[in-house]
Amino acid sequence: MATSALRTAAPASPWEPASTRAQQREVKRNAVLQTAAQLFNERGFHATSLDDIAERLNVSKPTLYYYVESKDQILLECVRTALDLMHDGIEAVRAAGGSAIEQLKACMRIYTGVVTQDFGMCVIRIGEDPLPEPLKTELRRLKAGIDLQFRRLIADGVAEGSLAPCDPKMAAFMLAGALSWVGRWYRSDGHLSPEEIADQGIDLLLNGVLQRPVATRRKKAASAKVTKAPRKKGKA
Repeated sequence: MATSALRTAAPASPWEPASTRAQQREVKRNAVLQTAAQLFNERGFHATSLDDIAERLNVSKPTLYYYVESKDQILLECVRTALDLMHDGIEAVRAAGGSAIEQLKACMRIYTGVVTQDFGMCVIRIGEDPLPEPLKTELRRLKAGIDLQFRRLIADGVAEGSLAPCDPKMAAFMLAGALSWVGRWYRSDGHLSPEEIADQGIDLLLNGVLQRPVATRRKKAASAKVTKAPRKKGKA
């Protein structure tokens, strides 16, 4: 009997390919972070344990250590994820170009959208205080980068005439502070969507709440319409 006839097909491996296992691990790791962020926002950082996170995920506590090292690292990753979303969104807006005021409005919408998500709310409600050094310093560096982008946009807006003269540093602090507070009071079951909150918030922050006299409003509206005087016809 030929040797080849004695050979049988190799059994299929019960393990997924390495690339698939890596993807599954990333999905599960993201689930750990998302669940942790939700619990931190609901109960607070110190009142949430790894056991709580594991229970909500229906896994054992030792299983979590396959994806994260500690609760401190979980908070760091949650906050870093939110700040990365803000940074990437702002960078995309800047790269797309346009007037400074339109870029500023777009960045304010991105900022509002992030702080109404689990990771963004974690930045606002929990922050960096529970973290030890040097993790706290790293997060401050990421925040400083976002603040600098807002300052530049405001300075550009003043330069182009779309914003009133102001201190860009103070203005950036005030705008970001107001938008950040949305993460404190926002509720997903509220009557306003994140988009509606962003639209109303931007209008209030940039246009104010004071009622302007009718004459002043008409004057500003007229000055906004730049028209060219008709050219007089010369003699032939």
